[in-house]
Amino acid sequence: MSRSQQLRQNVINQMLEAIAQRHIRSPLPPQAALAEMFNISRTTVRHMLRHLQARGVLEQVGEAWVILREPCDEDGFDALAPPIDQQARQFEHTFFQLINQRQLVPGDHFSELQLAQRGNVSPVVVREFLLRFMRYNLLEPVKRGQWRMKKFDQAYAEQLFELREMLETHALNRFLNLPAHDDRWVEARALLDRHRTLRDTLARDYRQFAALDKAMHTLILSAANNVFFTQSLEIISVIFHSHYQWDESDLQQRNIVALEEHMAILTALLSRRDADAQCALHAHLETAKSSMVRSLRQFH
Repeated sequence: MSRSQQLRQNVINQMLEAIAQRHIRSPLPPQAALAEMFNISRTTVRHMLRHLQARGVLEQVGEAWVILREPCDEDGFDALAPPIDQQARQFEHTFFQLINQRQLVPGDHFSELQLAQRGNVSPVVVREFLLRFMRYNLLEPVKRGQWRMKKFDQAYAEQLFELREMLETHALNRFLNLPAHDDRWVEARALLDRHRTLRDTLARDYRQFAALDKAMHTLILSAANNVFFTQSLEIISVIFHSHYQWDESDLQQRNIVALEEHMAILTALLSRRDADAQCALHAHLETAKSSMVRSLRQFH
């Protein structure tokens, strides 16, 4: 099957699902709006409409398209998308990436269909993810199928930092008690070497620090051997490490400071200096907290 044919079949399936879920109602939005909604060309929109007209799902009345009946399985095509659980993991990565790349920022409005098209997943997968993510109070439903990214304040940031400090302090204690043959000691040594390499070019390559930042905190939390810790890190990473609503004017200097703090943690960790490692981690988290609070005050 050609790529264009697969795209058309996927879009038809998504359109049928959108009609069934009442995300799209009769009469349909204009073709230009459908093209934007599904992130496709108007030619693909027209192909989709003609297919659904031939199936008896839609009918053209003048310039408008109206829904004649509820879709059924026979109106679409065999499942072309991965299993639902695989789509869920795929979309979670896509959603966090959109925030990391600032393609979703506080105040933005978006639809489940738009995100489904961006992530090439089912709108149902998107809706279920957003409903779960809503508990973090970072987005809110506007109307059915429509959402808005929210802003957070200093109190919210401080609560998340409190959670982060509890998780990482506990995980660091567990790390310090890992057996000498555990592979994570080797990973920590390699991570320290990566920090030393980046330090030589950090003035130019300071944006590359974000990957090291996530790698180090992921490594520390891995010692807890707790899946809930890892999930919490993903949320914290989205909010803080991606500079969710930070002013980037001093990003270079912040990353220079953070890299040195990382190296202090890793050096103490590898030297088995427990108290020094804990102090270095606490100092690093305090620096990050102060930077966030200062940025929030500037933002507001």
